Amino acid sequence: MSDESTGRIVIVPTPIGNLGDITLRALEVLSEADRIACEDTRHSKPLLARHDITGKPLVALHDHNEARRAPELVEAARQGETIALISDAGMPGISDPGYRLIQACIESGTPVEVLPGPSAVITALIGSGLPCHAFRFGGFLSVKSGKRRSALEASLESGETGIFFESPHRIVSTLRILEEIDPDARACVARELTKKFETYHRGTAAELHAHFQQHAPKGEIVLLVHAR
Repeated sequence: MSDESTGRIVIVPTPIGNLGDITLRALEVLSEADRIACEDTRHSKPLLARHDITGKPLVALHDHNEARRAPELVEAARQGETIALISDAGMPGISDPGYRLIQACIESGTPVEVLPGPSAVITALIGSGLPCHAFRFGGFLSVKSGKRRSALEASLESGETGIFFESPHRIVSTLRILEEIDPDARACVARELTKKFETYHRGTAAELHAHFQQHAPKGEIVLLVHAR
């Protein structure tokens, strides 16, 4: 294990839409961090500026450089730095960069701390009205229709509420597939969560497919499904 002078990596969730949805503890960590690793530094600057967190060194940590940059950040933490990791929205590591950095911390014995905070997965689950005692998160659905069908079939067969991220450009196609599998399956399309135009559309697979065929959706979408 590392000695007492070692710093740490702190995983800091950020708002999924409304910039006011950030915890006091998250702001404290970001204010005190020696540097902040961001999925996209351009995206993170407005959030940091809103809370008067300026002058901090920002480093990019995204899918294309995480494996290369993780050892550098771990070494900086072992030299005493406190490094905060944020993604563009929500909890780092959930369909966002962070997994490789956390693994590097664990393997090297570098302290890693995870703060609680906003998550589109949990927000959508509670707002959907679908059973929340057992659920499974499948991340982004595949662009390939066959893999999407397999994921939806497995979710419905599990008896748990399935939660997926989906593109507005594919949601109609995905709902068509869901209707073909089970037109009576319960579903919810949660859109633009915590933002001004947040909506929850709840109904059967057939009902939601019919609705979105007539009303093209926009924005970020979470799809939830449950067998009736």
